[in-house]
Amino acid sequence: MRKLLLILGQLEFHIPNYEKTNLAVSQSTIGWQIDHSLIVINAVVQELKNSSPKNYRWKFNKMRLLIKIVNKIPRGKVRVPKSVKPIDTAKMEELKNKLEFARKNIADISTLPPNSYFTHPFFGDLNLKATIWFLKLHTKHHLKIIEDIVKTS
Repeated sequence: MRKLLLILGQLEFHIPNYEKTNLAVSQSTIGWQIDHSLIVINAVVQELKNSSPKNYRWKFNKMRLLIKIVNKIPRGKVRVPKSVKPIDTAKMEELKNKLEFARKNIADISTLPPNSYFTHPFFGDLNLKATIWFLKLHTKHHLKIIEDIVKTS
């Protein structure tokens, strides 16, 4: 959980730049990237909490294996599901509140059974360990986009 909390700290560092954008990098602002990342973390942890560990079944998934091998999410290949797509542009205070909620949720992860799971639209069911891997990978993906926006603006 420590690494995930460190990544959250990096997101927090960029909150003051939430209005910045660079269309050469992304159509979205830094605030959108942060907001989306936090929505995903909070929604996924909620799904973990609500899951029934006895129902978890591991299945081979070619796409998950490929992404695990390269340890990178390709840019611009997937559309954001509506359930985790920010609707409005979040303001600084909203981002800070979502960040604190994400920190609390990440702390709660350590109390969950190992076969708590969430269902990813492409990777299928991910147990607790795989979910933590996904959350780090996904958040780092958006953090890299943020850093590229900052770097080129």
